[in-house]
Amino acid sequence: MLFADDIVLVDETKDGVNRKLELWRNTLESKGYKLSRMKTEYMHCEFRNTRHRYDGVVKLGEIEVLKVNHFRYLGSIIQNDGNIENDVTHRIQAGWKKWRSATVVICDRNVPTKLKGKFYRTAIRLAMLYGSECWAVKQQQLHKMNVAKMRMLRWMCGKTRKDRIRNIEIQKQVGVAPIDTKIRGRAVAVVWSLQRRPTNAPTRKLYSIETRRNSTR
Repeated sequence: MLFADDIVLVDETKDGVNRKLELWRNTLESKGYKLSRMKTEYMHCEFRNTRHRYDGVVKLGEIEVLKVNHFRYLGSIIQNDGNIENDVTHRIQAGWKKWRSATVVICDRNVPTKLKGKFYRTAIRLAMLYGSECWAVKQQQLHKMNVAKMRMLRWMCGKTRKDRIRNIEIQKQVGVAPIDTKIRGRAVAVVWSLQRRPTNAPTRKLYSIETRRNSTR
């Protein structure tokens, strides 16, 4: 193995993160590996409404680790405030990337519209909705994704807004469901898959987790 990636260390305190970083560094170096100082970052999350003071820095050896407001982990963008705005934007860009890579086919008037819709559902939409099962999505973000989707579908059909064709008619022609319906369906599917697991499964224990509230002073 030449390298390992996508390692996340989580702790409630700065000292705890420093201890875990030092443990990882010593363990890897004892096996002949190195923990990258340049690529290591840390993020201080503030998911609660109450703010508490946070002092100190995170260090890897003698080098101070760069503090960031968001980072990418396994294809998703995680923000320190718990929002998903950056992740939604990133997913839309991923969808456009897939769409542009196949414009020669999906914008060809000789290709059947239903076939274009099938390609959209199996490639483009999956790229746009990656990780959406965990989203606490807002109406503004749904609108943003829907705008991108309808631009793709209209260009696939050779139509523009000047043709004054309603979105629902375009979706029927291509055979594509509304974006909010698909996001809701993916979230429900995950919940049902968790409930079908045995009661002693680690994922089922999420239902019984009690969060600890910090006292404010």
